[in-house]
Formats: sequence, C-alpha cells, structure tokens
Amino acid sequence: MNGLNLVIEQNEIFGLLGPNGAGKTTTISMLCGLIQPSSGEVLINGENLHHHAEKLKAIIGIVPQDIALYPTLTARENLNFFGNMYGIHGKKLKEVREEWLEKLGLTDAANRQVGTYSGGMKRRVNLIAGILHRPKILFLDEPTVGVDVHSRTVIIEHLKEINKTGTTILYTSHHLQEAENFCTHIAIMDYGNIIMKGTPAELLANFKGGNTLEHLFLDLTDRNLRDS
Repeated sequence: MNGLNLVIEQNEIFGLLGPNGAGKTTTISMLCGLIQPSSGEVLINGENLHHHAEKLKAIIGIVPQDIALYPTLTARENLNFFGNMYGIHGKKLKEVREEWLEKLGLTDAANRQVGTYSGGMKRRVNLIAGILHRPKILFLDEPTVGVDVHSRTVIIEHLKEINKTGTTILYTSHHLQEAENFCTHIAIMDYGNIIMKGTPAELLANFKGGNTLEHLFLDLTDRNLRDS
C-alpha cells in the first residue's frame, strides 16, 4: 500500500474495486486484522484495531474469496463449527443457522457434504459462516465470483437486507455493474493507491468518457492484462 487513506462511514456499502494485483485483498486483510500494516493504523469506531484486537474482531465478519469450508462436513456441521468459534451455541446457534439456510435455499441440502455442492451453494454457505454472529462490520472479498446469476442475485439481495439491519459492508468485486447497483460508495484502486472515490453517481458525473462504471474503470486503470 502507498499511503492508503480510507474512511468508511457507518452503515455504508463500500465497494473497493481494482484490477488483479491492485491491493484489494491486502487492504481487506489489514482492515480486519489478518495482516499488520507496516505503518499507520486501522481505527474501528475510533479504537485502534491492533490495541483492541479481541474486542473489535468480535464485531467483524469475514467472507473470503476462497471457500473457507470443510468439504467433508455437511453445511450444518460447518456452520456449527464456525458458530462455536464466534461463541454461539445451543438454541441460539440453531435458530440463526436454520434461518439463513432457509433464506439462502439450502435447507434441503444442509445434511449433505459441502464437497458435493455446486459453486453457488458453496458461496452461500461461505456467506452464512461469516454472518452467523451478526457482525457490525462485514468484509466481503468477491462474494459472488464464479456463481450463476440466480445465486448472485440471492446473495446480493440478502446482503442488502443485512446492511439495512445495521451492518456496514466493505466489498470487493470484478462485477462492475453489480458494484454500481449495490454500493453506496466506491473507491477505485490500482498499484496500492486510491485513484478515485465517491458515490457511483458522483463518479459517473465526473467522467466524460462513458456512462458506466466499467468505462470509468478501464479509463483509470488502463487495459493491460493483470492475470500473470
């Protein structure tokens, strides 16, 4: 990161967009305490994450880009494991687990091993694992990557529901139209720098080269391939 300075207000859906290698995942890893910044600090509700890690991590939810589930366990067994990690047990865990399995269309398959699931089903269980404890801040690293339009729609609809109940969301994605419709604020980054930030409407109003976020993104980050 090159002197990254980012302010995210309570209850925003903040999109962090950029090409491969721009620094999105590294930024999220620092903001949720998985990586210690080489300089500077991360403040959550005015408190330093490094100094109050245990307290602040309890209000954070993380949904990583890679599926973080045990393939030989069922969905219920996976969610029981993650729920217990968050300190949720017994009746409370069962209630929230079954509520989200039903909302995300997984109840009938919940006793099957996750390794037998489709990509979209795994993504939905992956999401539930990060929200069981009703976090105040939710970090999402490409939560809809590799899924069909039906799973993507369901995931986004329920993320909006979570946000309406008071959860601030920080989200990365390569689906630019999805981000344009989903996010309240967006920052475009490349090579560890924030290039531009604002609401989707503000970004597009200041851009004369096209009328979509994709046009703006390509104009700001060049068209060189970044997957090597």
